[in-house]
Amino acid sequence: MSDQTAIKAPAPKANGPTVETVLDVKHWTDRLFSFRITRPPALRFRSGEFVMIGLEVNGRPLLRAYSIASPSWDEALDFYSIKVQDGPLTSRLQEIRAGDTVLLGRKPTGTLILDALTPGKRLYMFSTGTGIAPFASLIRDPETYERYDEVILTQTCRETAELTYGNELVAAVRADPLVGELTEGKLRHYTTVTQEAGPKTGRITNLIESGELFADLGVPAFDPAVDRAMICGSTPMINDTKHLLEKAGLTEGAVSEPGQFVIERAFVG
Repeated sequence: MSDQTAIKAPAPKANGPTVETVLDVKHWTDRLFSFRITRPPALRFRSGEFVMIGLEVNGRPLLRAYSIASPSWDEALDFYSIKVQDGPLTSRLQEIRAGDTVLLGRKPTGTLILDALTPGKRLYMFSTGTGIAPFASLIRDPETYERYDEVILTQTCRETAELTYGNELVAAVRADPLVGELTEGKLRHYTTVTQEAGPKTGRITNLIESGELFADLGVPAFDPAVDRAMICGSTPMINDTKHLLEKAGLTEGAVSEPGQFVIERAFVG
C-alpha cells in the first residue's frame, strides 16, 4: 500500500456497523499487531467482551469477532491481532495505519466477563497468543481487584518475542494511576514459550498437570471453593485446560448461569 493510499470504510447504515478512525497501529512481530480506534459515544461494553471489526472488501463489509483489549472506561478501543497473510480480513487489516477507517459492530458480547463467574478468591486468566486480549481489558478494570484477592494472568506463546505485548501491558497496568495501586500484591504474570528456550518453557496445560505452575506461584492446586478461571486462546489449549479444571471439580459457567470457569466460544473452531 502506497503512502497515498488510505483504507476507507463505507458510510454507516442504520443498525449496521459504525465507521471509526484508526488512532494508532503497532507491529509487535511479523505475526502480531495491535491497533487503537475511536469509540462511538453510544457504545457500551463490559470488560472482557468482544465485538465485530472489519473492512469493506469488494463492496461488502467483511467482519470478524475481536476481543476488546481496552477496559470499559477507556475513551478509545484497543485490539490485538494475529496476521494471516492469506486471511480474507487480516491480510488487509494488518495494512491499516493511523487515519484510516474500519468498521465496528454495535453489539459487544461474550462470556469472559466477571459476572459469568461465581464469587471466589483467586482468578486465573489462561491465554495463548492473542487470546490475552480480553484479559488486557479485565486487568485494567478496578472491579477485577475488588472481586479477587489474587489475579493470575498466564500467557503461552511460541517464541519469547511474542510475549512482548503482554509484558509491556502488565508493566503499564502496574504503573497506571487509576488501577496501579489496586494491582499491588494481587496481579501476577506467568509466561511460557513452547518453541524455543525461555525463562519458562512448556505448554501451560503440561505445567498444570505436572504441578509446576502451582509450585512456581506458591499456591495450592485448583480448589473449586476459591479458584475461578477464564480461558481464551487456541482450541487445543481451551479444550485441554477445560478438561483439567473439570477434573479438579470446577464447573463451566455462562452469562446466564455463572460458574467457576468460563471460556470464549466465539473463537473456538
